[in-house]
Amino acid sequence: MSSSKTLMDLFQPAKRLKLSTSSDNSKLIQSISPKSLIAASDSDGTSTVTPQQKSRIEFNKFLAKSKRNLKICNQRVSKSKAEGVGYVKLEELLVEETWLEALTGELQKPYAKQLCEFVEKEICNGGVPIYPPQHLLFNALNSTPFDRVKAVILGQDPYHGPGQAMGLSFSVPEGVKLPSSLLNIFKELHQDVGCSIPSHGNLERWAVQGVLLLNTVLTVRNHQPNSHAKKGWEPFTDAVIKTISRKREGVVFLLWGNSAREKSRLIDETKHHILKAAHPSGLSANRGFFGCRHFSQTNQILDKMGISPIDWQL
Repeated sequence: MSSSKTLMDLFQPAKRLKLSTSSDNSKLIQSISPKSLIAASDSDGTSTVTPQQKSRIEFNKFLAKSKRNLKICNQRVSKSKAEGVGYVKLEELLVEETWLEALTGELQKPYAKQLCEFVEKEICNGGVPIYPPQHLLFNALNSTPFDRVKAVILGQDPYHGPGQAMGLSFSVPEGVKLPSSLLNIFKELHQDVGCSIPSHGNLERWAVQGVLLLNTVLTVRNHQPNSHAKKGWEPFTDAVIKTISRKREGVVFLLWGNSAREKSRLIDETKHHILKAAHPSGLSANRGFFGCRHFSQTNQILDKMGISPIDWQL
């Protein structure tokens, strides 16, 4: 997660641009900075900036913001360990300002305080590891600002194997074997919009573009799926969904499987767009996920609203 090469492809469909180091990222931002854009104007004042350049500028802006949020969380976790505390309070790990404003007071409610106490005890237990790592608990919200959300892909709880969970639904870090659900997602992407199947499962690039990759439960015990279900995460993530529904318009919700589809009751369908399909797991992908064409449909919906589409290619 810490390497910027996990977010390397930008928005040129033919020749893609790679960000392999932070210095590369800095050079790219400088090369398409506002000053350079002004200089690119024609003599009559008409801008020659291409849509691809504008997309790259926007991408890099939110890439930098995501990395800043991650750095803050890492620093807070490191500080707590150095002080011998062992954990960071949940409210200190949600650092994205737009979500803090949108969810004002949510983590101070009675249920959230009980949830915080539960998670802290699980982390300090020391016996069974908890996933994802502390600094990634709110990775979905810290990576996709509230006012940036274009689409939401709901998962259930994090992957429960070592090194898999990274706080983004369905996503795994580079170098980790693709789970079957994610591989099926990539297969549908290939059939739907022609994306090549990537060699890794890191979906950060989607998050930075405005795809909120939200699990309904944000923590799990090692090799114990659903072990943190009904401990307080569901009211919190329900609040996230309801806040998007109430305060935003035109967001596309991709609801795969019965658990995700059940969340449609939280969404105002007069303001938003809901796409439903079977879960992409190996057990159900052939029962309605393959062929759902949700990725192309999402971009068609965004395009009709005048919103830049998602570049799904990793």
